[in-house]
Amino acid sequence: MKKKGTLAVLTGGGDCPGLNAVIRAVVRTCLQNGYEIYGVANGFHGLITNDMKLMDYSDVSGILPRGGTVLGTTNRDNPFHYPVGEDDKGELIYKDMSDIVMQSLRGHEVDCLIVIGGDGSLKIGEELSRTCGMKVVGVPKTIDNDLPCTERTFGFDTAMNVATEALDRLHTTAESHHRVMVLEVMGRYAGWIALHSGIVGGADIILIPEIPYNLDSVIAKLEERRDQGKKFSVVTVAEGAKPLGGDITIARMVKGSFEPIRLGGIGEKLARTIEEKTGIESRCTVLGYLQRGGTPTPYDRVLATRYGVAAVEAYMRGDVNTMVALKANHIVTVPIAKVASEPHLVPVDSDIVSAARHVGISFGD
Repeated sequence: MKKKGTLAVLTGGGDCPGLNAVIRAVVRTCLQNGYEIYGVANGFHGLITNDMKLMDYSDVSGILPRGGTVLGTTNRDNPFHYPVGEDDKGELIYKDMSDIVMQSLRGHEVDCLIVIGGDGSLKIGEELSRTCGMKVVGVPKTIDNDLPCTERTFGFDTAMNVATEALDRLHTTAESHHRVMVLEVMGRYAGWIALHSGIVGGADIILIPEIPYNLDSVIAKLEERRDQGKKFSVVTVAEGAKPLGGDITIARMVKGSFEPIRLGGIGEKLARTIEEKTGIESRCTVLGYLQRGGTPTPYDRVLATRYGVAAVEAYMRGDVNTMVALKANHIVTVPIAKVASEPHLVPVDSDIVSAARHVGISFGD
């Protein structure tokens, strides 16, 4: 059968449960409708090095439940700002490699590039469409659930489930040893994972970036529980949470990275302070990359599959330079340029925050 056209798909940024489900859906939908589909290795880096493979059904067989991405991904591969070496002072030298990217795509007669990624990758996709004329369809990916224009990103449900299971397990240790157990979760500058897992995991205190906390309020909540005869407490804290009038806790800075500021350490700092001020033995657990790895939940597999199919369908009807999104449980498309707007943060006046307050959860404010 003569091919109708050629597409390419890549995964950018950090790994995320459900990536392989999207890839599988994209490949199978293309092949079912008479299109060729190339898989780009290691994100945008694969376009710079022309590392692309024509994919078939066998390439996506059995990958639906697998974590990670069979295509590979990198974080330091912005083709418009690509590191090509260092100067005599050790500073990175950057070069615009977008012309090389377009040569790779045109060399394989690619009509449309499907970019599966978070805000950074989708912004690159938008720039390729705007400045280079490449047709692009984006698929929203992040465990943080902080992308605008969509109600849910795939990967979030899995991360929330991992955090919830951790809270369930920490409860037993906290209760047995009469401790305060602090769980630090990912989310960057958004508190979605901490909020959802904290509610369903029975946390007594949830600290999120959107609501700066007062340490005195946190201590007061813990002492109130102790006065009520409750000998343990559980605290869920997002990595980007910060005290009122204070700063976020930075684990380290990474030169030349998409994300030069690496958050982390707030959980340990909080546990130490709680123990010093209350005398209650306190411990911290940091979930870290456990939230990003492993088998995606059924919900994420379904959502990722819907997104992958919708991305190819959008191209087929000419609805390009868009991102597929979830609105009222329907898959729609939005202009990919809108993704470059402010991140989707937890509304502090939302009903879910209100519900948490009504069941006695403190946000430290």
